[in-house]
Amino acid sequence: MATSTVGTAAGYRPSATLPFLAEFRRQASRRRTQLALGFMVLLPLIILIAFQFDSGDDDNGGGEFGSLISFATSGGLNFTLFSIFVSASFLLVVVVALFFGDTVASEASWGSLRYLLAAPVPRARLLTVKLLVAAAYSGLALLLLAGTALAAGTLRYGWSPLRSTVAAELPPGEGLLRLLAVLGYLAVVLLVVAGLAFLLSVSTDAALGAVGGAVLLWILSSILDQITALGVLRDFLPTHFSTAWLGLLSTPVQTDDVVRGTISSISYATLFWVLAYWRFTRKDVTS
Repeated sequence: MATSTVGTAAGYRPSATLPFLAEFRRQASRRRTQLALGFMVLLPLIILIAFQFDSGDDDNGGGEFGSLISFATSGGLNFTLFSIFVSASFLLVVVVALFFGDTVASEASWGSLRYLLAAPVPRARLLTVKLLVAAAYSGLALLLLAGTALAAGTLRYGWSPLRSTVAAELPPGEGLLRLLAVLGYLAVVLLVVAGLAFLLSVSTDAALGAVGGAVLLWILSSILDQITALGVLRDFLPTHFSTAWLGLLSTPVQTDDVVRGTISSISYATLFWVLAYWRFTRKDVTS
């Protein structure tokens, strides 16, 4: 007859504690998850309704942004690209920071974290499951935004070639593939926000502090990136290549900055996640 490991109950398996689906359903029942995902669906509809109030009298005004709006109303793919463009620099950052920054800190603020660890759920297991669930919801938010924009834009403006200010018209099939590539790169860039928010989440009991801290640091990096006097130092800022996805829309495709941005983002995210695991596995959990 097999014997149990010394110091553990018979039949106890660390890998069986806190199942992914159980945590996924638990997070789905939270109001912040429902509101965040709901807003991802609502935003393209709000933009679509706002476009209906365009009187057409200011077609020559508005500068670059006005030209982007004219592109947005020329087809479903273009409307999707516009929705991504207006969301990428701030809204998606906030949503990803919310999912990753709230995941552990909220448990600590509610006083339920120590009970999860007393179940017993190994600390590394708890962090891994929460990290995967946060990643799943962040990916879902990105897909909901793009999917809703594509469906609503196509119904309203039709299925037309993808147009942009940096490329010739792309056939709808190729345009759709370019948009998927853009979403993939944005997901990689947002890993930096995810890692930073997760690190702050295991370091504080205030979920709002973790979320806000990650967003503020991202904004600070964006501001510093605009200071040309920093020279090559800007290349090491996590936000320096955040808009490199525009190269995926050009003709021909420009991937140099995309590759650099991918390496930078994965490096920063890995560093933050390693620090998060190191910090949490050595932390005295009292709440």
